[in-house]
Amino acid sequence: MSETALPLPAIRIRGRTFMAMVVMPEPPFPAWLDALDRQIGRSVGFFEGRPVVVNLSLLAAGEDDVPAVLGALEARDLRIIGVEGIDMERLRETPWYGVNLAPPGREGRGDREIEIPEHSEPPPPEPPPAAPSRPSLLIDRPVRSGQSIVFEDGDITVIGPVASGAELIAGGSIHVYGTLRGRAVAGIASGHKARIFCSRLAAELLAIDGLYRTADHWGTGLQGRAVQVWLHDKELRLAALG
Repeated sequence: MSETALPLPAIRIRGRTFMAMVVMPEPPFPAWLDALDRQIGRSVGFFEGRPVVVNLSLLAAGEDDVPAVLGALEARDLRIIGVEGIDMERLRETPWYGVNLAPPGREGRGDREIEIPEHSEPPPPEPPPAAPSRPSLLIDRPVRSGQSIVFEDGDITVIGPVASGAELIAGGSIHVYGTLRGRAVAGIASGHKARIFCSRLAAELLAIDGLYRTADHWGTGLQGRAVQVWLHDKELRLAALG
């Protein structure tokens, strides 16, 4: 009796993108760690519960004890999900050995299917892409305390107030037509070109392209005023509008 071959089940592979903060320690590490401690003290809870990838490329050529560096970061409640920029053999026999790929996290976008090609022939060259228009996210309601709005593809515009304890994270710029409390993080995709605008400043933290400042940096002169925030020569600047 001949056996009937059963069809093989289809294999589905899904891809996922996610967002994580990248922390890059600089030499001398003790001085950098002191600066991190001061910043954490001014921005309590900023790293809490956030996935962090540690880029050690600036320390790779030095004599720093790499496991001790990572241990010092974990001791400060940084949730390390990936390590990059260093030969992983230096982490052998440590909990971080092989953790050089960041796994998908809850902050990621929804799943998307990836087709497995049946042939290994190289694809034809693609025409040069046209300059894409950056999308934007419009929120026409108040952002409540505890909410985290993440839109890494472009700008975020909020028509209404942003409450204390809320958070906006944008790939581009952030526009708030109301009181901005909480935290606003702009430029995670567009970098230094991003800006932050608000009708009334009362924020806990402002950040563009990885540089962030807390309320004690800009004092009381701008509190309660319409403000724009931008980067100039790797320095975060604020100015009143009007």
